[in-house]
Amino acid sequence: MLIKTASSSDIEPFIDKLYIPQKKTHKGQNGKLLIIGGSSLFHAASLWSAEIASHFVDMVHYSSTQENQKIFINLKTKFRDGIFINKKNLLDYVTEDDCILLGPGMTRGKIDKKNLPLDFEIIINIEKEEQYTYELTGYLLNKFPEKKFVIDAGALQTMEKKWLTTMKTKAIVTPHEKEFKSLFGISLHNRSWEDITKIVKETAKEFNCIIVLKMVEDIVSDGHSLYQITGGNAGLTKGGTGDALAGLIASLNTKNDQITASIVASYTLNKTADELFKVDKYWYNTSNLINTIPRVFSSMISQKLTFK
Repeated sequence: MLIKTASSSDIEPFIDKLYIPQKKTHKGQNGKLLIIGGSSLFHAASLWSAEIASHFVDMVHYSSTQENQKIFINLKTKFRDGIFINKKNLLDYVTEDDCILLGPGMTRGKIDKKNLPLDFEIIINIEKEEQYTYELTGYLLNKFPEKKFVIDAGALQTMEKKWLTTMKTKAIVTPHEKEFKSLFGISLHNRSWEDITKIVKETAKEFNCIIVLKMVEDIVSDGHSLYQITGGNAGLTKGGTGDALAGLIASLNTKNDQITASIVASYTLNKTADELFKVDKYWYNTSNLINTIPRVFSSMISQKLTFK
């Protein structure tokens, strides 16, 4: 199914299914999201995810991959709309929250893959950040197969594809072309669009997951249906836009099904890029996207709000 940002009617069936906060709700009832990410090398990436999430869910819980106090203090001056949690309390929030975004800003590298399974207490004390990413991702997917997970960036680049097959709730994975090859062992380079869509659909079915493939045109598939989202522009090639997309997908996934969350998030990001292009052409950045997405999203669902 082709969904164009230039055609508002294309997204309407998914907007109709979208959860909208009720008038008489309390804190936490409109979504709680746990973001596990960041590292000593990439701490901004997970903050972009957290910042966009703070617009869409009631509670954003944030856990970094390491305890460097200097970086933590710096992060707290830039992100005031969520709660920083200690790694030792991580499992409480995994249990409590509606969705877990795992991976933005986490590092990849040489990994010893002989250690699984490890106890949680051992994992949180691993100093090598890429090993921590690998061990924690495997542990959480194995221990919480019923939870909603969005797997991005570092976690996506270090995980084992077989972990997806045992999930009771299908995880959402958000690879770009190179990450798709790294995770699934299949190159999409120089293939026809017909081949790419066929491969994505078959891979999603084989590995029991939702794939959001980030390309010039995004592809979303659960292994049964396939959706192609067109729109946006080359301004989206800048670093951080993928982190914003992952944060938006995970935020919507707290109260919506995986396909609806993925399609609406992709559409919204590309639609926002269209709007920014009218004024700034290609010269907007991730912060501009994050600041503009709520306005574009509000415009998209205005009719639903009017008749609510």
